[in-house]
Amino acid sequence: MKWMGACLVTLGCTGLGQHMARDWRLRLKCLELLRQMMYLLKAEIIYGHTALGEALRRVGERCQKAEGERGLETMPLFFLSVAERIEQQEGESFSRIWQEELERIKASPLKEADVSSLKNLGDHLGYLDLGMQERNLLLYLEQVDGQISFLKQNVRERTKLYTSLGIMGGLFLSIMMY
Repeated sequence: MKWMGACLVTLGCTGLGQHMARDWRLRLKCLELLRQMMYLLKAEIIYGHTALGEALRRVGERCQKAEGERGLETMPLFFLSVAERIEQQEGESFSRIWQEELERIKASPLKEADVSSLKNLGDHLGYLDLGMQERNLLLYLEQVDGQISFLKQNVRERTKLYTSLGIMGGLFLSIMMY
């Protein structure tokens, strides 16, 4: 019977390692989707001269149809919920709406640093002229590109590391149980 417990421990640790590797890949995909959405938002605001609420709604709807992997639906839904609150015109500032809606997306694969960058972006959108909004979006896009570059460079090593550590940790614990 001891061998069943050892197998369960090994399988559980292996699953944990694979889960951590999946989170790494999912964060990369989420940041890539976010980058795409920000480019679309920039185009809507700068070239289409679309109001911010309408631009967020259009980008959210467009990317909601495009995304397909589970876990990536949070960003289009975030854009849509911000747009809906802007359209309700309850007298709140855009920055406050942006912050409150960001608090609701805790289930996203984004890390705290990613969410912090998004919060900073929300502080500078909506009330500035087009040129300043474009520069703020470009600054945010540079930050996201840096994160994506880092994740892409390390995704293969990290996923192998997490998977291997999960397996080895499970085997080690199984051996220690005997």
